[in-house]
Formats: sequence, C-alpha cells, structure tokens
Amino acid sequence: MSDGAGRAGDPGQVPPPVTSQAGAGDSSGAPGAATAGAGVRALASDDFSMVDSVGGIRGVVEAMAPGLVFVVLYVATRELMPPLVASLAVAVAAVVARLVQRTPVTQAFGGLFGVAIGVFWAWRSGDATQYFAYGLWTNGAYLAVMLVSVAVSWPIVGVVVEALRGGFGATSQPSRQPGPVTEQADQTHDEPVEATAPAPVFSTAWRRDPALLRRYTLATWLWIGMFALRLAVQIPLYFSSSVGWLGTARLVMGVPLWALVLWGTWLLVRRPAAPAAR
Repeated sequence: MSDGAGRAGDPGQVPPPVTSQAGAGDSSGAPGAATAGAGVRALASDDFSMVDSVGGIRGVVEAMAPGLVFVVLYVATRELMPPLVASLAVAVAAVVARLVQRTPVTQAFGGLFGVAIGVFWAWRSGDATQYFAYGLWTNGAYLAVMLVSVAVSWPIVGVVVEALRGGFGATSQPSRQPGPVTEQADQTHDEPVEATAPAPVFSTAWRRDPALLRRYTLATWLWIGMFALRLAVQIPLYFSSSVGWLGTARLVMGVPLWALVLWGTWLLVRRPAAPAAR
C-alpha cells in the first residue's frame, strides 16, 4: 500500500515505510498493541497520529523537498540540469544526515532511489516531464494490483493489516528476563535469560468473516480511488508537458492525500474498543 518506489513528493511517490517507531508495540511486544504508528503500521495501531503516519515533520520535509526544489528551479530557469542536480543533491543530503545522526535511513534511501530514477530518465531523454514518469508507472501498477486483489476477494488492505497484527514487519529487541533461582555455595543467583518475540503468524480467518471482509474491501477501494485520482489528474498534465502544474499536482497529491487515505483506512479497519470495566 504504497505510492510507488520513491517518496510521496518525488518521482517515485512512496509513503513512509513500515517501521517500529513510535507506537510499534507496547512493552509486552504484542503486535497491534500500539498507540500510534508510522507508515502503514498505523493501520494496526490502537490510535492514529497524522504526524506520526507520515514520518513526522522531518519525514514530510524529506519527502517533499526534492520534488519541490525541482519544480521551483525548473519553472524559474526553464533549464533541465540545475533542477536535476539540485533535486538529487537534496535527496542525498537527507540520507547523509541520517547516516551521520545514526537514525533509520530506510525512508531516506527510498526517496533517493525514486529521485535517482526520475533524474536519470529526465537526463537521458532531455525531457523534464520524464522526472515524474516513474511515479506514474508505479501508481498504475499499484492500482492494477489492488483491483486484482479485490476481484479475487483478497483485498490488499486486509492482507497488510492482518500481517501486521500477526507480527510481520515487527522489529523487537530481545528482553532480559530473570532466570530460575539456583543455589550454589549458599548463594542465590538470578541469571538473566533472553526472551525472544513469538514467530509471526498470518491468519486467513478474516476472509471467512463477511463483515470484516467488506470493511477490508471498502478500505482497499479507498486506495484504488487515490491511485486512480492521481492518474486521472497527472496523466493529462504529463502528456501536455505542463511540468510546473504536474509537479504541483504531485506535491499536493503526495503526502497530504496519502495521509488522508491512511486515516480513512484506519477508521475502517481499527479494532472495536473494549467495553469499559464496571
């Protein structure tokens, strides 16, 4: 359930990855017990944070900056190489900054990958619109996959959410637990032992629940609508070589629209709140 192979505001248009950042699980490590999640992990959380879902303020800046720099410089100069170099430099700087600070680099690397492809295609063709072509192809691919998943009654949202709740994609550190008490030379030793998280389990029982299957199907249609809307708006701009308007549409329909659809999906698939104890 991503927007492509890059980042939401650049040529590939992809959302923040599945990570175990804020709200990836409670202290017990139980999957789905999160209070807020980043990226699609938010779908398995008990609470939803719009800021966390897009990777925080830094994630938004990293996602939108390369595309914004490209559009502004191209409109201002009408030259191709300066915007391409500047866009790629911004994406590289985001990766370097995270490496220096020793923070997770998955999202920044994803953005760099998408920008690099867009820059290469535009440079080889000499056509600025090719900077955005990769994102159009990936949006079309995701649209097709999701349509097929609905047609075969395996809605992709259900697959993703149930996988997350089953523990797939979780990165939990081994915890040190007190070991058994033993006596040696009149002394009690409490040796710690490592407790590892249970192996991920993916259940297909949700497909036998008509109400749950309908909710997952409706949620998948939200994503289908998002990808279809992007293509309906951006393809005509692409073929008309309206680089400025195409870039603007990509920015507006990137992170903001993705976060809105993610929130709507969470509303449809979240677990009912447990009744209050009396």
